[in-house]
This record gives sequence, C-alpha cells and structure tokens, in this order.
Amino acid sequence: MLKEHAKLMSAFLASGEVVGRKKLQKMIFIAKKLAFPFQEKFQFHFYGPYSEELTLRVEELCNMGFISEVREKKGGYYQYRYTVTKEGEEFLSLYEKDIPSLKDCLTDMNTQSARFLELVSTVLYFDNLTKEEVCEKVFTLKSKQKYTEEEIDEAFAYIDGLKKIKVVQ
Repeated sequence: MLKEHAKLMSAFLASGEVVGRKKLQKMIFIAKKLAFPFQEKFQFHFYGPYSEELTLRVEELCNMGFISEVREKKGGYYQYRYTVTKEGEEFLSLYEKDIPSLKDCLTDMNTQSARFLELVSTVLYFDNLTKEEVCEKVFTLKSKQKYTEEEIDEAFAYIDGLKKIKVVQ
C-alpha cells in the first residue's frame, strides 16, 4: 500500500535535505526520466514538469510524521526544507527500498540550483524532439528565465553525465 511512499522516502533519505518544492519536483521527474522506479505522473506547468501526485504524497508523508517540512521566510516568499524523520527512517528500515545508484544521482542533483534543474527537466520533458526543437521550446516556454544556448548545452551534458552514473552502478 505504501510502496510508492517508501520509494519517495528513499529519495529523501538519499538526498539528505532537499530545499525547495520546485527542486524536489525536478529531482523526482529527472530520476523518473532516467528510469528510476517512480510512478508519479507529470505534466508541463509554469516551472516545467510538475506532479500533483508527488505534492500529495509529500503532504501525506508529512502528515504521517515520516518527513519533516520546515517553512522559512526568504525575502518575499516561503521556502520549504524536507528531511526524513526518525519515524520515517524506522518505517523505511521495514521496507528496505534500496534503489541502486539513486543516491549518487540525487546527491548530484541536490547540489544543482533549482533554476538549472528546471532547465534540465524541461529538456527531458521534450526528449522526443530534436535538440533544435528542444531549444526552441525552451526559448518559447521559458523566455522569462532567459536561458542561453550554452546553458541548454550544459543541461544536455548534465543529463548524459547522470545517465552514466545510473549505468555504472
């Protein structure tokens, strides 16, 4: 029943602390696109791929006391910090959800900015298109972010690097 919750908690545990809801959404989407076993459905939204299912699961995990959500005021907005609680670690030990190479990928993603992960997840969302078409989508849909061609190239290179981490393990 809580299999998908356990997978998500494994992601939190592997990441240590995740700062930001947008960053969390992008990390799980990218991991899913790299063939990690996440089942949440994503659609394209203001900040790139977004999953209402993921939002609800995180809320449920917080309500069960397995994930800690700390809300901090940052200038004109609120930022959220997520960590696994002791109760969550105990619950996870019963499930033993070890997903090979997930820790390496998520740890790496967690060091990136939410802005960059938004770009990477957008590139992956349109992975059925050519690179030129992806660039066009990014420039159109993400015009306010003012991404450069160099940043898009970095995103493609970063995706290739993540794929290598997953394959090596």
